[in-house]
Amino acid sequence: MVLNGSPRPKGNTSTLVKHFKEGAEESGNEVTVFNLDSMNISGCKGCFGGNIKDSNSPCVQKDDMDKIYPVYKDADIVVLASPLYYWNLSGQLRTAFDRLFAVEETVPNWRSHEKGAILLMAAGGDAFDIAVQYYKTLLEHLNWKNLGIILAGGVNNIGDIEGSNKLNEAKELGASLK
Repeated sequence: MVLNGSPRPKGNTSTLVKHFKEGAEESGNEVTVFNLDSMNISGCKGCFGGNIKDSNSPCVQKDDMDKIYPVYKDADIVVLASPLYYWNLSGQLRTAFDRLFAVEETVPNWRSHEKGAILLMAAGGDAFDIAVQYYKTLLEHLNWKNLGIILAGGVNNIGDIEGSNKLNEAKELGASLK
């Protein structure tokens, strides 16, 4: 499963996602991409109201997260894809991931499933340190395994990533998943 936090459907982050998905599907994996910017997802209320009575809709808020929860529950790998905004993940990605609190922190049997994770990021610059630290801390807290990080710096304008070796790396990373 890919949570794409880019607001640009044809931007550099989305292009990384496209190549990753191609590689993963070519090696027999099923990949679902959620383009978060086009979804209606409200911020987490921190109400600790998550429950498993309805595993397809475990949060008290009812919005497009209900499309994500069932896929997330069954996903072995979660790909966090984001442009670098103010040295961190995009708001779209952070908002959606915060809503996973409804199951990760309040429903005990959801946390028992350890997942793999991948970080795909693109940016005009190359100051990824804070975002990577956040990602690693998140994985440590959730007991997930890092399966790869691809950081494509120097790609500010739409299309700048074309011809970058980072696209090959993304495709190869997807293809390496069995």
